[in-house]
Amino acid sequence: MDRLSLTGVVLALVALIGGSVLKGAGLSGLWSPAAFVIVILGTIAAILLQTPMTTFKRALAIVRWVFRPPLQDRPAMIAKIVEWSTVARRQGLLGLEAEVQAQDDPFLRKGLQMVVDGLEPEAIRQMLEIELHGQSQRDLAAAKVFEGMGIYSPTLGIIGAVLGLMAVMKNLADPSKLGHGIAAAFTATIYGIGAANLLLLPMASKLKGLVNQQTGEREMMVEGLIAIAQGENPRNIEARLNGFVH
Repeated sequence: MDRLSLTGVVLALVALIGGSVLKGAGLSGLWSPAAFVIVILGTIAAILLQTPMTTFKRALAIVRWVFRPPLQDRPAMIAKIVEWSTVARRQGLLGLEAEVQAQDDPFLRKGLQMVVDGLEPEAIRQMLEIELHGQSQRDLAAAKVFEGMGIYSPTLGIIGAVLGLMAVMKNLADPSKLGHGIAAAFTATIYGIGAANLLLLPMASKLKGLVNQQTGEREMMVEGLIAIAQGENPRNIEARLNGFVH
């Protein structure tokens, strides 16, 4: 569990709800079914219109990374690659065959299988980099789904406020309804700006950062596997890969 993300969400709710109470609006001032329909459903409608189905499905799959990011332990991965290189130097590349199916990461499993199969190092690099680039682009596109929602939601909030003010203008003859109507109109703006700046845009930035971290770790894997295929000394491999840790 990413405690920073969880703390951020809790503090965002405290800031919004606490601010409303301290300003005298109360909790009821934050509730508006009409604003919810306009802003939340409108934002979802806009992003569905913009996004291909595969990208949207990927976005739903990686949203959990905000609170449960992929496990990354680069020192442990370096130790594993160095161990493989030692086995390969002693027993040959076929000595790593038993390790292939033991890998949970499909990318690492595929790369190690190429090494065991004796493919040329340059061919291994080319194929793995193509796959790495494709996966990185797909994940970044998925992260930008939430960025797009963060861009659309404030505009939908303004639309909600304008619609609310239009309703108020129809009741100018009844001053008792003006204050409540104007307050309700601006609730949509709170929904839009609050959702964008307290949730959607931070989520998008977090996901993009995690995608870049995962890409960096896989670049390290590629370098390590290539070094094993080239028969490099385990100490040299370890020294090279340690550059990816910092």
